[in-house]
Amino acid sequence: MMRLLVLTVMLVAATPAFAIAPIAEWQMENGLRVLLMEAHNVPMVVMRLTVPAGSSMDAPGKEGEASMLAGMLGDHTARHDYRAWADYLDAEAIRFGVGADRDGMSFSVTALSEASEQAVSVLQEALLQPGWDGKRFSILRSDAISSLKKSLEQPQVRAGIAAVHHLYGAHPYGHRSSGSPQSLAKLTISDLKRLYRAQVKPDQAVLAVSGDVTMPQLKRLLAPLASWKGKAKRAFQRLPDPEAAKPAVIPIAMPTRQATVQLVRIGLDRHDTMLFPALLMNHILGGGGFSSKLMMEVREKRGLVYGVYSYFQPLAVDGPFVISLQTRADQAAQALAVVRKVMTAMARGKISKRALDAAKANLVGGFAHRIDSNAKRVGLMSMIGYYHLPLDYLQRWQQRIKAVTLAEVKQVAARYLQPQAWSTITVGPK
Repeated sequence: MMRLLVLTVMLVAATPAFAIAPIAEWQMENGLRVLLMEAHNVPMVVMRLTVPAGSSMDAPGKEGEASMLAGMLGDHTARHDYRAWADYLDAEAIRFGVGADRDGMSFSVTALSEASEQAVSVLQEALLQPGWDGKRFSILRSDAISSLKKSLEQPQVRAGIAAVHHLYGAHPYGHRSSGSPQSLAKLTISDLKRLYRAQVKPDQAVLAVSGDVTMPQLKRLLAPLASWKGKAKRAFQRLPDPEAAKPAVIPIAMPTRQATVQLVRIGLDRHDTMLFPALLMNHILGGGGFSSKLMMEVREKRGLVYGVYSYFQPLAVDGPFVISLQTRADQAAQALAVVRKVMTAMARGKISKRALDAAKANLVGGFAHRIDSNAKRVGLMSMIGYYHLPLDYLQRWQQRIKAVTLAEVKQVAARYLQPQAWSTITVGPK
């Protein structure tokens, strides 16, 4: 417990690292790609292993399969039941977890640098010696079903489910990563074993590491993973492109006084050439907090909403683009009209250089906070490696933001902000 307390204090006390160290790369013979960013200011190491076993690999009718597999792999192993596993991690002051999103499944490990060998041992055991305890599976599945049912009481969740169903339909992205109560009830351990055997392989996988370790040391530490073999049966990069959903109005009745409204459409993929102009355009629109146009026009000037924001999620293929707001039900139509007015103006090119310069300054000025911890760096490195982006992506990020022109931002606004191309989902009183 004392070592865990020390680790927690170090996590909180770590000072921001403003210099961006280079990313070193090493490919293991089994196909595993290893990326390392050294950071010796704090004696700790963070690792994140990502494999192509995300929810886009869920079998039809078995939605939530990847999420349940992640839960099982993080809960216990063949050597340690769930209590012994938790005790072992606590004794070694190691933080460990497994999670799944649309494109991948990630194993995350955080430890003091002196416990690096134990950290790799934890990763190896969870990865190569799954427990498949039937009783624990039943408990975890029951807990997950209860959690999903409870989450359906939240308007934002209901809107999000409706959005992915509408935008993606039968596409592999067309369901909530955690599944539904109905799909989880159909899952068996055999389903999880099938996904594990098919997709949890070193080829196509990426291990990102940041912390107090050198590449020679890391190569020695990772020797036990050499026994991990195989190639995933399916490549997440080969997902089909989603078809554009026909714009629709989707009302969802809930007994609330407030209304949650989402405007949704298909957005960009991770390799879109207009990604950086879109990032700045979205920052001006609704991603820049209180300085964004939506917040200024809908909340600050008119007081029509509790909050309003926008975001897009670039994935292996085009991810969702969302504008979300919460308001009193009797003000929803008025608030929505203002949102569409802002969108129309921006789509017609009403974006000033002053607004663009302010967005650039905000993003560039806040970049240091995106990389000021090992955990944040590992998350970004995982994205870089998993989506096969250039290794100098972080070094060039600020430069690429500064290089975006006003014409490019107007171009991407015209491409995405035509209100008639968006669907509207409203959750609230009938």
